[in-house]
Parts: sequence; structure tokens; C-alpha cells
Amino acid sequence: MNLVKIMNSRYSTKKFDKTKKISSEDMNQIKELLRLSASSVNSQPWHFVIASTEEGKKKISKSTQGFFAFNDEKVLDASHVIVLCSRTTMDENYLKHVLEKEDKDGRFLNDEIKNSMHNARNTFTNFHKNDYNDLQDWMDKQVYLNMGSLLLGAATLGIDAVAMEGFDVKILNEELGLNKKGLTAVTIVPLGYRSDDDFNASLPKSRLDEEDVFTII
Repeated sequence: MNLVKIMNSRYSTKKFDKTKKISSEDMNQIKELLRLSASSVNSQPWHFVIASTEEGKKKISKSTQGFFAFNDEKVLDASHVIVLCSRTTMDENYLKHVLEKEDKDGRFLNDEIKNSMHNARNTFTNFHKNDYNDLQDWMDKQVYLNMGSLLLGAATLGIDAVAMEGFDVKILNEELGLNKKGLTAVTIVPLGYRSDDDFNASLPKSRLDEEDVFTII
């Protein structure tokens, strides 16, 4: 696998071919990409709504109307649309839920190590909750970390994607009932295959030069 070649070929898809659908096998890999992403102290403060039906995509498209209408076609024509959501709380019950899953998966040799992990995760959570007052931002950052894995992973599978912040969060939260579940939409990623007339596919990639982005010490 040539990672540089893959990164040069991927781009923000502006128009999808609505006749082409992602296979169930590839979507299973996409779901595992999302589930296995890294997160700070393994907090995993996310949830994903995946729409593959016309009905599901139309629900999401209610948030891409008016000012955000430029994104509506991407939602409706994509094979699948993923709404990446962040938790709105990080309480003791959730932290224990994560801890017990880790324990079940065999990550702790003994109770001392298990309790140490729980205390460490609580410490970092409380930093952001009580000291930095940026708990929501911190949880959202984990979702963006996940999205990076998604975009790269999709590209390795030959699947096109576009990350979108251009949607009405309040409308989408209401339409999908996210707030009632302790969640909020952070970003939307339509997935599928580029249309032959997607203008962005033929444009050269532009990134800053190495001297602008690297300092070697």
C-alpha cells in the first residue's frame, strides 16, 4: 500500500454518483474504523448515525436547507451518510461503563491496575470539566480525531468522502433525537463514489510546502 499515493488521490468529493453503492463488506470495515479509532484516555465519547436509505438521508438533509443548501445534494446522492456525534456529558456512569468494557476485554491484570485506570481517566475528565471548562470541546476533539481515521480508511478502500460542517446542528439534533440521548451532531461525512462530472476531482491538490509545516530538531 502506497500511503502517499492514496493521500494524493483522496479529496473532498463535491458530487457523488448516486447509482453507485458501497458494499456491505466495505461498510462493515468502515464501522470498525469508527469503533477502533484512538481517543484521549480511551474515552470514546462518540456515537454514529449511519443513513443508507432514501428516508434516512432525507432526514439528515433537513439540516442542509436554506443557507446550507450547497451541501444538500451531497447528502442525498451519497451511498451512505454518517453523522458523527459527540456525547454532551462525561459522568461517572459512563466512565464506569467504559471501564467495565475494558475489564471484560481483558485489559487489566488485577483490580489495582483497573482502579488506577479509572482514577486516571477521571483525573483527565475533571481537568476539562472543572479546571479548563472545555469538556464539550475536548469530547468534540475526539470525534474529529475519529473523522481523520475515517477519511483515510475510506480512501484506502477506494471510497470517496467529504467532511461537512455546513449544516444546521439544532435541526439535525432535533430530527435525529440526539439531545434526548445525551448527544450532539459534530460533523457529517457523506460516503460513496465520485461522479464523472465532479469538478473537484480534476483539480490539482494544494498543500503548503514542507518548510512551512515541519520543524526538524
